[in-house]
Amino acid sequence: MNYILFDDQNIRPALLPLTFTRPVCEIRIGIQTISEKWNDVLKTMVSFQTQDYLQLKYPMNLSEDNIFINGAICPNPELVEVIENLPLNSILTQGTEVIAYRSKQYNPAVNIFEKTIFYESKILILKHLTDIFTHNGQEIKADFERITEGRISQPITDKFTAFYNESQIFIEEGADIKAAVLDATNGYIYIGKDAKISPGVMIQGPFAICEYSVVNMGGKMRPNTTIGPFCKVGGEISNSVLFGNANKGHEGFMGNAVIGEWCNWGANTNNSNLKNDYSKVDLWSYITNRFENTGIQFAGLIMGDHSKCGINTMFNTGTVVGVNCNIFGADFQPRHVPSFSWSAGGEAFKTYHLRKANQVAKAVMERRGKFFDEMEEGILKAVFELTR
Repeated sequence: MNYILFDDQNIRPALLPLTFTRPVCEIRIGIQTISEKWNDVLKTMVSFQTQDYLQLKYPMNLSEDNIFINGAICPNPELVEVIENLPLNSILTQGTEVIAYRSKQYNPAVNIFEKTIFYESKILILKHLTDIFTHNGQEIKADFERITEGRISQPITDKFTAFYNESQIFIEEGADIKAAVLDATNGYIYIGKDAKISPGVMIQGPFAICEYSVVNMGGKMRPNTTIGPFCKVGGEISNSVLFGNANKGHEGFMGNAVIGEWCNWGANTNNSNLKNDYSKVDLWSYITNRFENTGIQFAGLIMGDHSKCGINTMFNTGTVVGVNCNIFGADFQPRHVPSFSWSAGGEAFKTYHLRKANQVAKAVMERRGKFFDEMEEGILKAVFELTR
């Protein structure tokens, strides 16, 4: 069967700025991205139906018989079984949400299907930016149990490393752990391939660090946190998700945050995740172009791909930073920083010119052995035009 993950156009705008540069299903939550989860459970490679300017990097492979799956939905065993057995020309829904359908062509119009199947069991579907960190702990658990089933963890051999509830700790090959504290009393801890846990690091589960990432000396990794692949982190991180290829290498607090790829936090940068009056947090909406109440008390920072901030940057509770922003200045930053902004605290925004932004993106990616090619340049140009 040919499986395609599609962007739900009612959901994608609510997940901006993260979905400016990726399909919805490329969001990381738990240990894996949503697409990696589906690849794993379906035992095949999915393709993507997404925005035109992203389609070159994330192609769609159509066949005579396709099952389209909503890319905002995380799989579970019961749902996977139902989707795998969908009849031809049928659609699977829950309320107003399209979960999946089987068709020869991409066409989300409900009235073309011969059969509608109603799915009543619980599903996890990302509808809001805050869902990513709110549900991260449960997805770490789900991914951990699936990824490690039937496998044996590498042993903890360092005599100066303390660990609690060892059965809930899994260490992949090549991981390096020295003089750390791993506390899996309240949740799983997953240490990815060739990840490095430096001396003095303290980790509380649920926690996941993916391949080739590093926690610097003395780092404090609090529960419900995911460090994506090829990241370098330090300081204190709580209930946050770093998608990958991002740096927060120094002291400073990150809490209830979602950080895109190729981002960098300067030393002693902090974000607030709780208002002084303990009220519910407002967050910028790309749908209404205004701040909307999230209904939750803890919400920190959302940062789009390629954005960076200087030392001692202060982000207020409920801040949204777009794609490719350069942020610095001693004062609190605005709670919405538009994409391609050159920001200096209380000063007016300037445009971060595309040519300069591309030069920086190229230098950053080449340091990690990645190429900033015409495809990547085309995506950033499209975002620049969409947001200017």
